[in-house]
Amino acid sequence: MERAKAEAVMEAVLFTMGESVEISRLAELIEEDVRTTKKIIREMSEKYEAEERGIKLMQFEDAVQLCTKAEMYEYLIKIAKTPKKLTLTDTILETLSIIAYKQPVTRIEIERVRGVSCEYAINKLLEYDLITELGRLDAPGRPLLFGTTEQFLRCFGVESLEDLPEMNPVQLEEFKAQAEAEIQLKLDI
Repeated sequence: MERAKAEAVMEAVLFTMGESVEISRLAELIEEDVRTTKKIIREMSEKYEAEERGIKLMQFEDAVQLCTKAEMYEYLIKIAKTPKKLTLTDTILETLSIIAYKQPVTRIEIERVRGVSCEYAINKLLEYDLITELGRLDAPGRPLLFGTTEQFLRCFGVESLEDLPEMNPVQLEEFKAQAEAEIQLKLDI
């Protein structure tokens, strides 16, 4: 397929889908290999940036999505309904952090780290599409396993889980000490 036509086809598909599309599927569509398709996507992305367009291509591990640039948000809200704002309390953020760094992880494992029930936080994160059920652990009771979603990557502006900041070992020890103190306080009550 001619290069300009391949770009047009991918742009049309990504625009119409409104969500991420696997690069391998795009490669099949334009009859190219994945490596060539990634190169075309990279060049399209550079072109969008150079021309100061209102859109950009975001890559998520092995998928790509056509998105509106963040600096265009103020113009979008003038014409579209205000999007639902996610309310991420400290409890929900703590739960999400545990899932992001320890996935796949069960509710029991999350509660062991936090020291308190986290059913509400997990339900909210599922509702916000920041986490998903990844299956069940092969253990007694077959507990659900949770992990993050592409929506999580989009919301936090990272392309893959490898882009998450590393945990500071000193800070990690402080978190553990705080959690143990909270557990002890609850046991004393």
